[in-house]
Order: sequence, then C-alpha cells, then structure tokens
Amino acid sequence: MRTMEYVYLLSPEGTDRLRVRAQRVGHHIVAFAVQYEASLHGAWCPIVRFDTAHGFAHRDLMHPDGRVDKEPLPWQTYNVALTLATHELKTSWRRYRQRYEEESRDL
Repeated sequence: MRTMEYVYLLSPEGTDRLRVRAQRVGHHIVAFAVQYEASLHGAWCPIVRFDTAHGFAHRDLMHPDGRVDKEPLPWQTYNVALTLATHELKTSWRRYRQRYEEESRDL
C-alpha cells in the first residue's frame, strides 16, 4: 500500500488550504480524506471533509457549534470519489467558507 499526502493552498493569502491524503494499492484508491481548512481567528479550522472513514465514502460538513452533517456519496469507486471531491473543494471552497462564517456570526 502506498500513501500520498499533500497540502494545496487555495487562496493567495494562504488562509485557505486543501489537505489531501490517499492510500492506494496498485492503481486503486482504498482510502482517502480531502479536507478544506480555513485559517480563522489564528487557527486552522476544518470546514468540510470528504473521506472513507467508517467504511464508505461520505462528506462531513462541519458547523461552528460543533455539529457535523454526514452525507453518503453516490460515486461508484474511491478513485472517482477522490477526483470529484478534490475538484468540488478546489472550485467551491469560497461558498463553504462563507456558509461557515455566516453560521459563526449567528452563534
């Protein structure tokens, strides 16, 4: 089994990043986690994560009050899920950050 890990900066200011970890056997992804994190109030805060913990691909949407919404993903293989999750976070991170910041103001 081979593991790949990297951090991808999303914003020019360096306050938004994508943390990726995947394990593969041959060409097949057997586990992964793709997490969008934002630097808020001096600390890195997880906002949304796609992963295979608990034995299935799903999305965890974090809330400032500590709640986590878990949604199963419909994608057929972990290879596809990893690719689409990475693409989703690279293109939609601003929307996720805005939602989180708006929820934080309501606390």
